[in-house]
Amino acid sequence: MDVAATGVVPRPGVCRLGLVFLLWLGSSAGDKHTGHAHAAEQQEGLMHSSVGLEDVVIVIQSQRNSFHARRGAQKKVEILRQAAQLGKELPVVVLLHELSEYEGDWSILPALPRLSASYGQSASWFFFIEEETSVLLRNLLQVLDRYQFQEEWFLGKRLHDDEASIIHHYAFSEDPRSFGYPDPAAGWALSAPLLLRLVDRLHHKNLKSDFTIDLKHEVALFIWEEGNGPKLTAVSELCTEPKDDCATSFTTYLPDCGDPVSKNDLFVAVKTCQRFHSERVPVVKATWERDAGLLEYYSDVTDSSVPAINLGVPNTERGHCGKTFAILRRFLSEAVPKADWLLIVDDDTLISLPRLRRLLRCYDPRDAVSLGERYGYGLIQSGYSYTTGGGGMVLSRVAVSRLLSSSCRCYSDDAPDDMVLGRCLASLRIPVTHSPLFHQARPDDYSASLLSLQRAISFHKHWSVDPVAIYRHWLQDRHPRDEL
Repeated sequence: MDVAATGVVPRPGVCRLGLVFLLWLGSSAGDKHTGHAHAAEQQEGLMHSSVGLEDVVIVIQSQRNSFHARRGAQKKVEILRQAAQLGKELPVVVLLHELSEYEGDWSILPALPRLSASYGQSASWFFFIEEETSVLLRNLLQVLDRYQFQEEWFLGKRLHDDEASIIHHYAFSEDPRSFGYPDPAAGWALSAPLLLRLVDRLHHKNLKSDFTIDLKHEVALFIWEEGNGPKLTAVSELCTEPKDDCATSFTTYLPDCGDPVSKNDLFVAVKTCQRFHSERVPVVKATWERDAGLLEYYSDVTDSSVPAINLGVPNTERGHCGKTFAILRRFLSEAVPKADWLLIVDDDTLISLPRLRRLLRCYDPRDAVSLGERYGYGLIQSGYSYTTGGGGMVLSRVAVSRLLSSSCRCYSDDAPDDMVLGRCLASLRIPVTHSPLFHQARPDDYSASLLSLQRAISFHKHWSVDPVAIYRHWLQDRHPRDEL
């Protein structure tokens, strides 16, 4: 039966998978990616029906850590309660960390086949939100109803790069603004036909890179498929700041969980080497060192002027696994005061310790916690996640103890410490917890509109920038310093 010709539309509760598949096959005979402009919505002969909540799968990008799991569960209850108050059929609400046992589902692409297998037969839309994204379901339905679910749609609040960025592998260097990717805080949506085709691609094609660095940009690139797939369609009602007609809004990535943890509950380890004692260490001392209660510099030489401690590990040009594991052992020894939390940073990391101590109040130090900016390696092929080192790696004392009690070791002193730690954490089933407030690169490497809504915790690198000016502009709070 030619469904498109007859105009038959399945009723809620009727299986849509066959319909979606037929439409997808039919579109592949011609240019299946035309019709994504708004004018296409008015083409005659295309089916259209109102979207109900029962046609929407809302995916909360939750995390396995106990704090985030609670927040995700609370958000799910809020959404279902709102749907019940509207007198509507309930949507499917999925906590991403519960979709499977695989930790790499956070990178979205590995999760798509599972979402398709579980919900593809009944869903018209898959809508992804953060734990702190607020959704007005009535407005969301009005937004989705503008776009025909039988077509391929990728919807969101559009972000773009202002200049070519290292974290995006300098993509679109001639015109960085030309490519848009979604702000995850505002929510973003995939129509069912698009998700179906993405799942098919994942089954038959390998990704170009083994690394997952910036999820939102890389998902958009995969969907765009070098011009063969749809670009992101900007939707004004998907918001971060609340407005009258918004379907979504966002609170903060820096929640208020109470008083910041004490300065003496956070031990700061700064990795340096002799050649940077006069270049980078003075920047640390001029900016954020004053906010530390417990701090030591670790170098390849002893230098009383810093003061720097030689851990007996030679400096390496690449990774610093040997030095990092020596820091872990020292943290648990009696050589330093006992603290609940360990922060390991590079000597060219800029960080707000007051903001970090506020964030740490949300986490239970009795848990094995690894916190920072999360990257991934080989996640489509059952790889592992890791906290990238330049933005700062935070570990609870329990996590450090479990790491050192295991058989995990550096395969060489110059192995990449953050990746080795990530592999070890994966083997111990300790989740890597992500906060977008940590940054592996400089402010210019991120979308300006994205950063404007953050209270960033860290940035990294001194390339072609004034690091003191960056600290003062992005990281230094204006109110009197908390002396807890």
